[in-house]
Amino acid sequence: MLADNMYAFRGQLQEQGVVFCYSGYMTEEVLTGIGNAIKKMMELEETDRMVAKDIFSIFVEQVQNVIRYSAEHVPPKIIGQEKELRYGVLTVGYKDGRYFVSCGNLVRQEDVARLKSSLGHIKALDKDGLKALYKETLKGEAPKRSKGAGVGFVDIARRAVHGFEFDFSGVDDNYSYFCLTAYV
Repeated sequence: MLADNMYAFRGQLQEQGVVFCYSGYMTEEVLTGIGNAIKKMMELEETDRMVAKDIFSIFVEQVQNVIRYSAEHVPPKIIGQEKELRYGVLTVGYKDGRYFVSCGNLVRQEDVARLKSSLGHIKALDKDGLKALYKETLKGEAPKRSKGAGVGFVDIARRAVHGFEFDFSGVDDNYSYFCLTAYV
């Protein structure tokens, strides 16, 4: 039964074009390890260097979003320690002639409207609009509660030459599950 279940799961991943899947707590060390595996996979498949660079950059942005913002986390046990373990799911794959990087994690319900608005705005922009927003965002102040420069989603959109999609699914009154898939 155990092998049957795992083999069926493997089949579902293959059917969806997934060549790499990770579900669990994400850290900078995990980011480095998975990144190395993805780079090696791209080398072995002789993926175009610019495509591989875009895939890798999107992967890094997606995982950093989980590391910084996932609402599902284990708080630090040591007082004064800032590091938390945050949980997310990452897949990388190839289907219908394009690569994809997909990442999902819990977000607080209070953040859903802001994220939908921001991502909707970014998605509606053309190449020049994305470039202008990227520059404008770098010059401005970091968004409230941001742990970075606030350009992550814009950078993903700039590199996702076949676009991106996002979705939210309510989990309960406090949380939604957020997923973003970028296509290269």
